[in-house]
Amino acid sequence: MGNSEPLQVSVVHSPASRVVRELVLELPVGSTVGQALQASGWLEASESFDRQTLVVGVWGRRAGMNQVLRSNDRVEIYRPLAVDPKLARRLRFEKQGPGVAGLFVKKKSVRPSPISHD
Repeated sequence: MGNSEPLQVSVVHSPASRVVRELVLELPVGSTVGQALQASGWLEASESFDRQTLVVGVWGRRAGMNQVLRSNDRVEIYRPLAVDPKLARRLRFEKQGPGVAGLFVKKKSVRPSPISHD
């Protein structure tokens, strides 16, 4: 089965909260994550990407630059986290207090509706 059609892949980056940039590319079969990033032109166009600490993934799983892509893969460029998610969750819980969030939510009791025997 010699399918020589080009791969169609998406390169996605979110430079800020609620902002998503997506670029759909056609690449030759056997292309890698690194080649997709280079074809996007984003790494050269932006100084915000530090190639030494750049973290990328394919469909939410961390990937290396040499990972070979398949058709319809989604290459994701991750930005550094501003706050550790565990710390943010802990601070949010402390602010909201017990009984408001998570496992400690006090559920409202449901009273049975009165049944009329007319």
